[in-house]
Amino acid sequence: MPTKRLVLMRHAKSSWKSDAPTDHARPLNGRGRRDSPKVGAELARRGWVPDRVLSSDSARTRETFARMREALGVDDDARFTRALYHAGVDAVREALAALDDGVETALILGHNPGWEEVLEWLSGEDHEMKTATCALLSVEAATWPAAVEAAGDWAVADVIYPRSL
Repeated sequence: MPTKRLVLMRHAKSSWKSDAPTDHARPLNGRGRRDSPKVGAELARRGWVPDRVLSSDSARTRETFARMREALGVDDDARFTRALYHAGVDAVREALAALDDGVETALILGHNPGWEEVLEWLSGEDHEMKTATCALLSVEAATWPAAVEAAGDWAVADVIYPRSL
């Protein structure tokens, strides 16, 4: 049986002191700009390079991906969507089920508290998703809709916290 892998990542640390007019427009702060490429390099080192990247369209998720992209070695552009901005289980369920079955590893980049809920929904495990945290999950499934139906049975291979890198 084929395996589907998911990197569930929360955006890197953002700035609350920016002049951004909205929460959606907030950029990364210095720590977030430093953490993003470190996390990308660690994912590449572990062989968790995504075939497809889905992301919230917020400024901080866009900047997180832009700063980790080179270190991660991703050729494909991310697909940015408003549907993943402060999203939860329902939006992630829909996004994953729509993935092409040729995608083996997907990275989905977004926000809390939804990402902690998604992680628990997929794996049944409770993990804290601090900024720039990545949960590495896998499930045996031939298709992404089947992978979504296996919610609760996904295995957590590891959780990467940027402060440990």
